[in-house]
Amino acid sequence: MRSFFITIAILCSLGLAAQPARFSFATDLGLQRSFRKDQRYWAIGHTVHGHFHFTDRQGLYGSFAYFSAGRFRHQFTATAKSATTTPQNFSFYNNTEMRFKLISLGWKQYVRGRYNVSDNWNLYGSAGFGLMLGRVTNEQDPAVDTSLYEVPVYRGMAHFKRLTFDLALGWEVPIGGEVYFYTEGRLFVPTTDYPSRHLLVNENAPLAAAAVAGIRILF
Repeated sequence: MRSFFITIAILCSLGLAAQPARFSFATDLGLQRSFRKDQRYWAIGHTVHGHFHFTDRQGLYGSFAYFSAGRFRHQFTATAKSATTTPQNFSFYNNTEMRFKLISLGWKQYVRGRYNVSDNWNLYGSAGFGLMLGRVTNEQDPAVDTSLYEVPVYRGMAHFKRLTFDLALGWEVPIGGEVYFYTEGRLFVPTTDYPSRHLLVNENAPLAAAAVAGIRILF
């Protein structure tokens, strides 16, 4: 967690050293996909961004994204902790609902074009670090008494956190009046693991990507 804030401070100092800068505000909607096995789902997301353009091609971005709940279902076996418990095992379904928010800060680089182009299209990439704030809820059918049985995941709601490495590749075009339409592909790669008994998969998860489209306004 400390390295996350150190990185933010370094990026901010680099940006401030390159002043003066112009500012853009952007907002988009998109579709998110979680890729990890046993944790795959689709969700809808909304993101707001602030862009500080220090040169025609480089700048600092900050963003906040939130996503709708994704749902997936597994069949597990509950195993008795004691030899005197009856039955010794039985099958149950675990219905999971997962969602997360993401705060990200990083560097944006135009590969083609520039942030204030008025008559052509742009191609750009960005890389940064994020803080993922997640929530997971498990419902079991039938409900399992965990005082008597061992289960792969616990019932109920829990929160989890991940530090992430965030990558994006985007295309944009001016549509008039310093307003730009863009489409973007994003990848959120977890860099930390905080085990939770409410998550079946903890290592390098959730690994998610998003495809979005939105509007950027240059001020």
